[in-house]
Amino acid sequence: MAPALSRSLYTSPLTSVPITPLFSSLSSEKLVSPTRRSFKNRRFCDAAVAEKETTEEGSGEKFEYQAEVSRLLDLIVHSLYSHKEVFLRELVSNASDALDKLRFLSVTEPSLLGDGGDLEIRIKPDPDNGTITITDTGIGMTKEELIDCLGTIAQSGTSKFLKALKENKDLGADNGLIGQFGVGFFSAFLVAEKVVVGSTKTPKSDKQYVWESVADSSSYLIREETDPDNILRRGTQITLYLREDDKYEFAESTRIKNLVKNYSQFVGFPIYTWQEKSRTIEVEEDEPVKEGEEVKKGEPKKKKTTKTEKYWDWELANETKPLWMRISKEVEKGEYNEFYKKAFNEFLDPLAHTHFTTEGEVEFRSILYIPGMGPLNNEDVTNPKTKNIRLYVKRVFISDHFDGELFPRYLSFVKGVVDSDDLPLNVSREILQERRIVRIMRKRLIRKTFDMIQEISESENKEDYKKFWENFGRFLKLGCIEDTGNHKRITPLLRFFSSKNEEELTSLDDYIENMGENQKAIYYLATDSLKSAKSAPFLEKLIQKDIEVLYLVEPIDEVAIQNLQTYKEKKFVDISKEDLELGDEDEVKDREAKQEFNLLCDWIKQQLGDKVAKVQVSNRLSSSPCVLVSGKFGWSANMERLMKAQALGDTSSLEFMRGRRILEINPDHPIIKDLNAACKNAPESTEATRVVDLLYDTAIISGGFTPDSPAELGNKIYEMMAVAVGGRWGRVEEEEESSTVNEGDDKSGETEVVEPSEVRAESDPWQD
Repeated sequence: MAPALSRSLYTSPLTSVPITPLFSSLSSEKLVSPTRRSFKNRRFCDAAVAEKETTEEGSGEKFEYQAEVSRLLDLIVHSLYSHKEVFLRELVSNASDALDKLRFLSVTEPSLLGDGGDLEIRIKPDPDNGTITITDTGIGMTKEELIDCLGTIAQSGTSKFLKALKENKDLGADNGLIGQFGVGFFSAFLVAEKVVVGSTKTPKSDKQYVWESVADSSSYLIREETDPDNILRRGTQITLYLREDDKYEFAESTRIKNLVKNYSQFVGFPIYTWQEKSRTIEVEEDEPVKEGEEVKKGEPKKKKTTKTEKYWDWELANETKPLWMRISKEVEKGEYNEFYKKAFNEFLDPLAHTHFTTEGEVEFRSILYIPGMGPLNNEDVTNPKTKNIRLYVKRVFISDHFDGELFPRYLSFVKGVVDSDDLPLNVSREILQERRIVRIMRKRLIRKTFDMIQEISESENKEDYKKFWENFGRFLKLGCIEDTGNHKRITPLLRFFSSKNEEELTSLDDYIENMGENQKAIYYLATDSLKSAKSAPFLEKLIQKDIEVLYLVEPIDEVAIQNLQTYKEKKFVDISKEDLELGDEDEVKDREAKQEFNLLCDWIKQQLGDKVAKVQVSNRLSSSPCVLVSGKFGWSANMERLMKAQALGDTSSLEFMRGRRILEINPDHPIIKDLNAACKNAPESTEATRVVDLLYDTAIISGGFTPDSPAELGNKIYEMMAVAVGGRWGRVEEEEESSTVNEGDDKSGETEVVEPSEVRAESDPWQD
């Protein structure tokens, strides 16, 4: 496992991809990033070792770390990495680099491979002794390389190797080396109190050496391996002696396997972990003697049975291959679906996928998926911290925590992998360092996602986009609010019900295509349900004129449309607000109606007072007597309802934002004509005043507003009902007759028993 420790030699475990940009031209000399302020101008990699001395305790030589190394190790253990578990990623990446370096060099020197076996990595936890042993069959290290790379923090063998490749162009530069920092090896001290590079042997030398160090020590020990049982054919073996509080977690075989699957699933070499397994075996047992049966001399009867046997063996942990590394034309749809299910633990096939490679200032490969089902939890709709995008660097997992950096939260439902060979990460390889690079990646990923969604919308199978919209339509509406820069991509994807199509969703493109010649706007109505939208009085004249109206029935719809404002030079117009222009008004007729009912409008305004801003003749009604509309710049009735429902809403702003209310009357309705006569002939009539109050209250409800006093409105309706139905079925006559009978009884002084069946009025509707 030379790489693991060799990784320092070959590459810093952390990056899984050359992370040089992070440290400007850090040819393994400057350690920047988390400890940037303290070490910005210090060099850690020029000198190999400050000093060496012999020790009486053993036959090895004792070496001192460079100055400040103990301080740096303390930072690595306590500050550099966010999670302890990344130590395994770093050591496996080192091992991978050691194998990659050997494979690369063996092209020109086949003898380096020798009889060292296959190129592989093996990880064996030992819970009894609290150790983890990582072995690779890579290039190994010489004594000088151990001193140079493990004795100097931030000394990267990988960066040196890459530099040599660039200087010798004949060797080429096609390699899969992961890291360049040289600090990844020391991440082992996150969980280990002692690290022993138990054996490391390079094909370039016949000698094998052991390197070991304790976590809090300022020195390390190197000695030659003389025990024949520990001699390796090739490669490196690292043993971590875990701390007491980490033994039970990281020495557990299942935990190790899961970490490999999470971080190193797509490393280019096979990774085997030591796992407990079970198998069924057939055994022979003595057949028990039945009660009362005599035991015969000789061999007892045997019977065959099966039992489960536990055993330990090596298991391949990274069998899933990085599908994004292949050419998209060579990959079948079934392979994409299978990869999606394994990588994201899904059971449904994705709705769509896109596989692409980008080149230029930032180069990366990616596969993005649209899931087959939306999130079940509503909180996931607005949660930018989903783990749906997994970032890899040279196929080593880096992070899936981006907080909206790679994708905006309205596209947080998209799942996929992004893999690059060179990203500006910090030393711990957990954070993207340069914001400009992140912005470029974000822009390209968003564009590819919209291309994928657009393909679904244009598909011949309309059910695919219908399914997408049901699951993720609200996400795109959120994008209308949060991402003004992508309105042109989002708007064609929106779908709504309309007055001409109440069963199927309508796109804005279809709406514009079906518009009349004189129609200059896109009309919409925001309500709480499709049923209430269909019966709203605002629609009457528009339906009569065959003008289509979009129904916005979800809470987010109105805000989304207001943020769009226009589409293809057509303005969005709310038909529940004042000054509605339908484009074909008869100015002469409108002027005459206003003159005729001008006195009525003033009289109604006087009756209602401050409840309305004004009363005017309507051009949107045909069957309703009146309607209450909102001011042009205030909240609509739907928005007012939503804002009142906010759990943490500011009630003080409701009156300010509510805007004006305008009562519009229908001059052709009988009730309005009667009121017009009343205001001229009997302006002081209390009955006419009661009718005006009831008209206003019903207009509040039909307009989608909430009445200030529902109980008071109910009482008014009861009074009107009493006037309308009072005495209609004989109740009055019955009472009068009963009272007459009672008076006669009082005069005679006698009590007469009357059967209920005999008390009937002549006009009783239930009389036979």
